Amino acid sequence: QVQLVESGGGLVQAGGSLRLSCAASGRAFSTDAMGWFRQAPGKEREFGGAINWSGSSTYYADSVKGRFTISRDNAKNTVYLQMNDLKPGDTGVYYCAADVSRSSLGLRPWNAVEYDYWGQGTQVTVSS
Repeated sequence: QVQLVESGGGLVQAGGSLRLSCAASGRAFSTDAMGWFRQAPGKEREFGGAINWSGSSTYYADSVKGRFTISRDNAKNTVYLQMNDLKPGDTGVYYCAADVSRSSLGLRPWNAVEYDYWGQGTQVTVSS
């Protein structure tokens, strides 16, 4: 079992920044690939980015590339999502997810079904 707890969400003006954290417990977090997704009201869950076990490889959705950065600290069992130049379209509930079946990024890191465990989410609201 893996427990994931997101934090760091909030209300920010367009152009601002937030850093989300996802604290993991329950198993060897350092061997898992991790992902960040978001879901806006009335919309499908959307992929944001993913990171391999060591942090040496990342992959981002085009919508956030150049603005968002994923990193991880395996000693702290935590993965981060640094979000810069936020836009109103970034508003939503942000979820982290763990892919416990692989350490490297899979062929489809954007696919939510690749992930086995999910956090409860943290709300991010970007005002214009």
